Amino acid sequence: MSGSVAPGSARLSEHKPKDGEASGDLGSRYGLLSRQKIHAMLHRGMIRPEIDIQDGQLQPASLDLRLGAKAYRVRASFLPGRGRTVAEQLSALTSDVISLEDGAVLERGCVYVVPLLESLRLQDSISGVANPKSSTGRLDIFTRLITDNSEVFDQVAGGYEGPLYAEVSPRSFSVRVRKGTRLNQIRFRRRHAQQFHLNDFALKDRDLRDMHERMPLVDGELSLRDGLILRIALDASLGSIIGYRAQKHTDVIDVDRPGAHAAADFWDEIRARPDGRLILDPDEFYILASAERVHIPPDLAAEMVAIDPAMGEFRVHYAGFFDPGFGYTVSGLPGSRAVLEVRSHEVPFVLEHEQVIGRLVFEKMAEEPEILYGQTPVSNYQGQNLKLSKHFRME
Repeated sequence: MSGSVAPGSARLSEHKPKDGEASGDLGSRYGLLSRQKIHAMLHRGMIRPEIDIQDGQLQPASLDLRLGAKAYRVRASFLPGRGRTVAEQLSALTSDVISLEDGAVLERGCVYVVPLLESLRLQDSISGVANPKSSTGRLDIFTRLITDNSEVFDQVAGGYEGPLYAEVSPRSFSVRVRKGTRLNQIRFRRRHAQQFHLNDFALKDRDLRDMHERMPLVDGELSLRDGLILRIALDASLGSIIGYRAQKHTDVIDVDRPGAHAAADFWDEIRARPDGRLILDPDEFYILASAERVHIPPDLAAEMVAIDPAMGEFRVHYAGFFDPGFGYTVSGLPGSRAVLEVRSHEVPFVLEHEQVIGRLVFEKMAEEPEILYGQTPVSNYQGQNLKLSKHFRME
């Protein structure tokens, strides 16, 4: 089935716009744009969908992007560079063209470039930044956004006008996708004149400390180092199972079928050891969890940043995005762990319980979203501990 959407998703035309949305009013504030301002961008033609946007694509602070009708299998990853389009590069590197209209399998270990159903016509003051969706990262699907004339992945320059493409490379599992499948998402940032050449929008540690005193960002002790430090949970506080390791030879995963796959057919359980250690095998993919529970306040968003490679021969993959409201509980105490996609490099590496493994970098929203994470039908990971992607069922 092409263009499949989440059950209960409505077309954008069924969404009742609030004041300012229908007229495309972006307001006067600077920072990451909320769901309602992304809606206003659609009404102004700054986001141009080939097929109507579904309401379920609009997250509190981002827009889910959809694969188009064709996937181009390429020999290698690439960036177009200045003065060149992605289409020009595809003509030189493409080895096969695959129709996604009725669904197709993207093979593990191969690289594909897929034109997306959304294109952009941005104002100079608005730029974009993309990242894989949470479920995409947990499936070990390496996904990056490409634009024409770009020298970097996942960044959309202010004033960009043109198509969007996704580079897709399944690493652990072959996956079935189709036209309309959502693998990555884009956020939009509105800058004022003094910020046009600014690349770092992260809040300072002193600001995070003040916010933590008003509303806890993390349970337990606050540890800051250019963001909120996260540590790995490898003891029995998670239960007897402290992680999962991807199996090497499995069936195909259908990305658009939540709960359709038995976890035991794709993952090996990792049990807690008395010494609180885990040896990462080279080039194996692991799902682990943070020792801390976190909370993202309504006026902030956050992004996972891997630690300095000099601190260990491994990395946390896919720099995940945390929407405003993630981890919120009625009690006000942080309620969700960060799930970590971890891969070792060339040599085995020992992780120990509560070892530093990453950090959360926070950024201000231009305004609070009208709907927070946990209040939408697709908030699959609110209140999570250790959790595989939504595609798997525990039996």
